[in-house]
Amino acid sequence: PENFASNRMPLWIKPNKKVSVHDMMMFMRDHLEGTELDMSLDIGAGPFGAPYRWRPLTWKVDDVAYCNERATATQQTGFSFVTQSRSWLPNEIGGIFWFSVDDAASSVYVPMYSSITEVPEVFERGNGAMMEWSDNSGFWIFNQVSNLVYTRYNLIHSDVEKLQSAFENEFIDFTPAVDAGAQNLYKKDKKLAVAYLTNYSVNQGNHVVNDWKKFYQYLFMKYMDGNVKEPNPGHQNPKLQQPGYGEEWYRRIVKETGDTFKVIGSAH
Repeated sequence: PENFASNRMPLWIKPNKKVSVHDMMMFMRDHLEGTELDMSLDIGAGPFGAPYRWRPLTWKVDDVAYCNERATATQQTGFSFVTQSRSWLPNEIGGIFWFSVDDAASSVYVPMYSSITEVPEVFERGNGAMMEWSDNSGFWIFNQVSNLVYTRYNLIHSDVEKLQSAFENEFIDFTPAVDAGAQNLYKKDKKLAVAYLTNYSVNQGNHVVNDWKKFYQYLFMKYMDGNVKEPNPGHQNPKLQQPGYGEEWYRRIVKETGDTFKVIGSAH
């Protein structure tokens, strides 16, 4: 009657445990998995369970309007970030801007201390543009991987998650040591501490993107042409799998096409 939903989500909640930096990173990657709106389960997900819907998000069939949900992680992302403020440390050390480019679900959050005076070349403004390719641009390198993932999400994304987590967990584990080094320098000279943190942040950004470029090459070789290849030690050729589309999707094809693709002489 009041023209608004009566079952709205609350504006805020009190969490039952402390929310970690990595928790926040994972929240940024949500596609409504495990809910009634799980985007990987309906026909729009295609045969490979992609939790993405290409825009426009609304459309009409026979003058009836329909829409797709807008998940947290989306292919439209230019960049995203998680900020961390630690009041018990000096300002130059206490702030970390965990930064990533492109789709958060297929990207890596890299620690950029808030006092740094330079940015990694791979994230620099002017290094590439929306219609200007750059082989050294983090945005384009991460887009190469994510757009390959979209083609066969349920097969390829697990590889991305493994490397993604390896990078981020290492960054988080190393943070206390980086903080300690910066604090020791800070006692002598604030500028030295800022230079140290700048060097660390710039190196990590460039390192991640350079490794991600090699990662794309690996994924492309592994998954090209609809196959899945694994190294086969001692042999020139790799082990080969051809997973196809999966039983559920094949059943959908048969339901829609009947006997169109039926092999002559095949049993009923």
